[in-house]
Amino acid sequence: MMYWHEIDSPVGKLLLAGDAAGGLTLVHFQSGRRPRSVPADWVADPAPFAPAIAQLREYFAGRRRAFDLPLAPRGTPFQRTVWDALTRIPYGKTVSYGELARGIGRPQASRAVGLANGANPLPILVPCHRVIGADGSLTGFGGGLEVKRRLLALERAQTGASDCFHGFATDLPRPTP
Repeated sequence: MMYWHEIDSPVGKLLLAGDAAGGLTLVHFQSGRRPRSVPADWVADPAPFAPAIAQLREYFAGRRRAFDLPLAPRGTPFQRTVWDALTRIPYGKTVSYGELARGIGRPQASRAVGLANGANPLPILVPCHRVIGADGSLTGFGGGLEVKRRLLALERAQTGASDCFHGFATDLPRPTP
């Protein structure tokens, strides 16, 4: 059984969805170009999302830099590898698609990494907004580039970084074989 709840945030309405086991499977930007319809068989209930709501509020208030929630994203093994690497990008830092590809041991897979990044079902929690173009430009984001800019600006303000758009983190831990 899937549960859902919608919350207001500084970047617009967010749809949260999760399974009966308590794992969060979806965060969707409802204020974006493609709001998601809630399937009729999903159950509206805010209770399973209380920890996620609290942690998202702390993040937007600048009091949380990492999330500690049960996540249950659904994707291919490659996508899950990319999403796991996204969680290791430090708060307030950015990496390019190429750096992320090298970080997972697939240096020639920048485009595939970009596609996996775009398919991330848990934005903000799995910080795909921290991935930018090789030239430092902001590139595609499911919530829109303005939301990506706002998320990065929030993190930059909290870390005191002068410009997180060009502060590539090159120390992503490499997966063990």
